[in-house]
Amino acid sequence: MTARTGPVPPAGRFEAVVAGGGPAGAVAALVLARAGRRVLLVDGGPPGAPSAAFTIGETLPPAARPLLHDLGLWDAFAAGAHLGCPGTYASWGSARLHGHSHLFDPHGHGWHLDRARFDAFLREAAVAAGALIRRAVVIGHRSASGEQHLLVREPGGAVREVCSGWVVDATGRRALIGRRLALRRRQDGLVAAFTLLGARGAEGVGGLGGHAGDLELRTLVEAVPEGWWYTARVPAGRVVAHLTDADLATARLRTADGFRYAAERTRHVRDRLSGYDPADSPAPRWTAAHGLRLSPPAGPGWVAAGDAAIAFDPLSSQGILTALHTGARAGRAVDRCLAGATGALASYASFLDGVADAYHHHHAQSYAEERRWPEHPFWRRRNGWQGSPPRR
Repeated sequence: MTARTGPVPPAGRFEAVVAGGGPAGAVAALVLARAGRRVLLVDGGPPGAPSAAFTIGETLPPAARPLLHDLGLWDAFAAGAHLGCPGTYASWGSARLHGHSHLFDPHGHGWHLDRARFDAFLREAAVAAGALIRRAVVIGHRSASGEQHLLVREPGGAVREVCSGWVVDATGRRALIGRRLALRRRQDGLVAAFTLLGARGAEGVGGLGGHAGDLELRTLVEAVPEGWWYTARVPAGRVVAHLTDADLATARLRTADGFRYAAERTRHVRDRLSGYDPADSPAPRWTAAHGLRLSPPAGPGWVAAGDAAIAFDPLSSQGILTALHTGARAGRAVDRCLAGATGALASYASFLDGVADAYHHHHAQSYAEERRWPEHPFWRRRNGWQGSPPRR
C-alpha cells in the first residue's frame, strides 16, 4: 500500500470514520490505516466478545485464501481456532444427499468460523496498522459543508459527535447511514430461525463445543416444502437454521419445542442432531436473511460496505467473503478520493454491479434446481421473482 498523499488532517479530525466493526468495517479500517490515513473504527460490540456469540453466517469459502494473503493476514488466520470445512452435502432437487468436496479446489478447504474471534482478529489487525477504535454505537449522521458528522453513544450513555471527511457505512443490514442517502431494494421475504446446540454440552471436535460423536464437518443443506434447513459444526457447537418467508413462519416455530419438532421432521438434518440433548435446545433467534441492495452504494463523503451495501441469501455462502472484498474495496476507494483521484466511487459501484449480477444469476439457478413442491408459496415465489420496488 502506498503512503498517503495530500495535506495532513488537523489534530483531532479524522480523514475517515468507519461505522461498524464487523469483517467489512474492520478490513476497510485496516486498508485505510495501512495507506497512512487517520481513521477511526467505531464498534458497538463488547471488547473480547466470547466465542459463544454466533450468527447465521459462519462459513468462509476457500476463495477467501488469496484475499487473506493479499491483506497480509493469512498466517495469523491459519493459526486461529477455526474448523476446516471440507465441503457440503445437499438434499436439493431430490431426497438423496449430494456431496461436494473441496478436495480439488485450488484454494483448499473452507472454514467454519469462530465468528467472535474472527471479527476481533480483524479489528486487532486494523488497530495494529494504526487505526483508532472506539467502543460506541452510531446513532445518527449528517453531512454539512463537506464534513461528515456522526453521533455516537458510548457504553456509559454519553453521546459524542465525531467529524471526518469520509465515512464508511459498515453497519450491516441496518445501513444506518446509507439508508438515508440511497434506495434499498429487497429481494424477498426470507428470514432465518437459528440456534446453537452443544455450547454447554460435552466437548466435541478438538475439545471445542458440541458432543464427542459429532465429527461431521461438512455443511448440510436440506430443502423442505416450507423452505430449507442448514446445519454446520462451528467451534462453539452446531448451528441449526431454518430458512423460510416471514409470512410462512408459524408461531410454533418460534419456540424451542416447535423448532426441535420441525427439525425432527427433516430427513437428513435430524441425523446430524441425533447426539444432542433435546433439553439443551434454546429457543431460536430470528434474523432477516433476504437479499438486499443499496443503490447507489456510495456518494460524496460516504461509502457503504458489507451487508450495508449488498446482502445475500445465506444459500450463496458468500456473505463473509463479500464483506471482506467490499471492505477492502471501500477502503481503497476512500483513500483514492482523499488523494484527489476521480472515478473511485464509480469504479466501486461498477464492482458491486458485477457482484450483484453474479449473485442473482447463481441464486436463480440454484432455486430453479428444486422442483419438488411447485405448488408451495415458498418455491413458487422464487421461480418467478423479478424484484420488489425500491424501498427507503
